[in-house]
Amino acid sequence: MELEAVLKQRAPTGPGEPGRMLDGWVWRGGRTAAGPGGVGEVGPVEGRRARELRQVPAQQEQDDPEEGLEYEALPEGSTVTTHMLAGAVAGIMEHCLMYPVDCVKTRMQRLQPEPAARYRNVMDALMRIIRTEGFWRPMRGLNVTATGAGPAHALYFACYEKLKKTLSDKIRPGGNSHIANGAAGCVATLLHDAAMNPAEVVKQRMQMYNSPYSRVTDCMRAVWRKEGAGAFYRSFTTQLTMNIPFQAIHFMTYEFLQEHLNPHRQYNPGSHMLSGACAGAVAAAATTPLDVCKTLLNTQESLAVNSLNVGGHITGMANAFRTVYQVGGVTAYFRGVQARVIYQMPSTAIAWSVYEFFKYFITKRKEERRAGH
Repeated sequence: MELEAVLKQRAPTGPGEPGRMLDGWVWRGGRTAAGPGGVGEVGPVEGRRARELRQVPAQQEQDDPEEGLEYEALPEGSTVTTHMLAGAVAGIMEHCLMYPVDCVKTRMQRLQPEPAARYRNVMDALMRIIRTEGFWRPMRGLNVTATGAGPAHALYFACYEKLKKTLSDKIRPGGNSHIANGAAGCVATLLHDAAMNPAEVVKQRMQMYNSPYSRVTDCMRAVWRKEGAGAFYRSFTTQLTMNIPFQAIHFMTYEFLQEHLNPHRQYNPGSHMLSGACAGAVAAAATTPLDVCKTLLNTQESLAVNSLNVGGHITGMANAFRTVYQVGGVTAYFRGVQARVIYQMPSTAIAWSVYEFFKYFITKRKEERRAGH
């Protein structure tokens, strides 16, 4: 009768509850305290046991690193480190895998290319470069790019994630703000370009047709000796003018697509790749004119400079815009747009998928360590 009274009073609230009631009654050896009206009530010992049993599923859920893992919410105190590490790996992989297409893009943006360096499309350019200049020619300058991409992307992603969260909490508490995403991307670009611009100058000079430089150190010494230290940042303002709108469009498009493709913000490789590719394509096409001007400033293309009888070097964004128009008209601003979009789509897809994977992986490992203590 005592068992029946306990089971009646403690009605099942979910699957498996009767078994836990019986276990609790047996565990306390049938002891009850007489309550009002002589009905057997749950004693203090059983009450503690019931509370413990009710807490088991929640505790198991916390202890299981595979369940309920929110990789967007990183363990406190390690957020910046995690973002920097994931960002560095993503940046290096992105630039290394897409470097041959980047080489083609640089050449196709030339305003007055030599007859041997005029290409119909990206594949034609790549095949001709390999056939006439050697298999490894499209990879020249990769080492300086990888060296710059690591720290540049580490700063880039860490700054973006931190500012995105801070600004979103102020503009739209508890939600996602496109204004915050765009603003965070613009500020992150400042740090990225400051670290990456010297590597860009060296890389593009080594990518040009008939480049006299076969080694990174030779190129750096020649630029320093002939043009001074300022040459490494001659295109910095143009780079920022291009990359700030590029990254604003890029991040806003990516976050917008994630809201629709991955509303719960879980680790979803397919949605990260698709969102990254679309965001990169839109941003690349919109900012191609600025990229053409940046390439001109970085390479100081000799044929274009000589054809206009320009004394010294082309400096400043306004001067670059004017030179591009004088040499090739309006269509010159979109030289290499196909190569730029083809380069950016897989680049941003790789960057976001690798970044989100490493962010998820590192977070999961940290959660497992915390659960083990």
